[in-house]
Amino acid sequence: MNLASIIDAHPEERVALSVGEQSVSYGELRDRTATVRGALRSLGLNRGDRVAVIASNEIGFVACYLAVVGCGLAAVPLNPQYSLSELRAQLETVGAAAVVGSEVASTILAELAASPPAGLAHVLSMGATDTPGVQALTDLEAGPADIVEVEPDEPAVLMFTSGTAGAPKAAILTHGNLEVNVRQVLQHPGLAFDGDDVVLGVLPLYHIMGLNSALGVSLARGAELCLVRDFDPAAVVALVEHKKITVMSGPPTMWSALASVPNAGTDSFATVRIALSGAAPLPVAVCDAVRKRFGIRLVQGYGLTEASPAVTTAAGSDAPVSSIGIAMPGIELRIVNAAGADVLVGDEGELLVRGPNVFAGYWNEPAASARAVSPEGWLHTGDIAVVDDEGFIYLVDRAKDLIIVSGFNVYPAEVETVLNRHPDVASSAVVGTSDAQTGEAVEAYIVAVPGVELDTDVVRAWATEHLARYKWPKKITVVSELPRGLGGKLLRRALG
Repeated sequence: MNLASIIDAHPEERVALSVGEQSVSYGELRDRTATVRGALRSLGLNRGDRVAVIASNEIGFVACYLAVVGCGLAAVPLNPQYSLSELRAQLETVGAAAVVGSEVASTILAELAASPPAGLAHVLSMGATDTPGVQALTDLEAGPADIVEVEPDEPAVLMFTSGTAGAPKAAILTHGNLEVNVRQVLQHPGLAFDGDDVVLGVLPLYHIMGLNSALGVSLARGAELCLVRDFDPAAVVALVEHKKITVMSGPPTMWSALASVPNAGTDSFATVRIALSGAAPLPVAVCDAVRKRFGIRLVQGYGLTEASPAVTTAAGSDAPVSSIGIAMPGIELRIVNAAGADVLVGDEGELLVRGPNVFAGYWNEPAASARAVSPEGWLHTGDIAVVDDEGFIYLVDRAKDLIIVSGFNVYPAEVETVLNRHPDVASSAVVGTSDAQTGEAVEAYIVAVPGVELDTDVVRAWATEHLARYKWPKKITVVSELPRGLGGKLLRRALG
């Protein structure tokens, strides 16, 4: 088997991907992917080597991703909006042997070629380049190469995630994990995709929802995925109308923005038959706004990177708006108390997940892997849930201290680590605060080194240099001390 073979069975002329007025058929995508496989094989990479892909939502990303996986290598999708220091740290964490990027990553590629992290032997560009040390894939003289057969438990993707707690880690998603989660989605009666569907691809492909729930599911079914590089609400409404989109998914902030587009017609989404919200809790007000504006029913789903990612959905059911629905086919769920015993209906507890979609652990993090998954195979999500008499599940709390900005996870400890490295900062604490545009925003409280008059603009500039944009503190407040409990533990709940 090989996950990359999901595109092989579809008619040659059927459209697979489109970006604006550009499109490729399944036949063209197969040819392009085979060519990239040949180029990668010519580099002498060994099976299992990690290859990072840095690009936006574009056809080149898809071809490179499928080629890397098809060669028996492990793809590492990385966010091109990350700072160079963040990207270098991630490349070093997984020991990447190669990195390939599109034009959006050209500056990053140049920096990596000039000063490569340990083990990085190849810096590659999807297009033509004259940057020293960067090779163009098209310049590698090699013919098309066949897909490599692999075992289901071999790594296909290393996806960085904040995990169930702590700093970002690389979750190992195997060929079997990703392929089975695609099947679990397609087997769900409320998510009956077919080859005639046109799917909106606004979710970033370097995010697991975009990579497997949008791209993987669409390609497996033979549907057309309309990729969106940069989210502009008015442009997306126009795209839905023009392409007659039938399936849409995204975070609540996306849906809220679409419902607020001034000139959108009430029939703009007339062709949409499946409308899904995920990555963050769905406010009832957003669901109501979408229904009133476009006449479609928006339902929630739930997932996490470590589950490849889809776990539950309310699609195709009469679940209340606030429910995340029921489990996908082939997935077991438990809600347990602190002692690990199943709670009663209506009682709160941690949501556990078990199934063939559960990841193989964190890269080179055995202790964290053992904490995340029990010996019996139960994934600890860290999310607090409750189930009602009808079997519908509701999230009532989430992984401790997690901040969700536009659907992306931000762990306070990660931002605090960067802030604390500034020479004028003695300590810091980061919390989430409500934000009308992004759902939540990052707010930082900092204590100055004794004798230093701290300039928050300087600290803010430091954060923007070392963190991705969505992790930047929107507000920084200087305080004399941070609230701490017994034993000196930081009390974030006392801030804000």
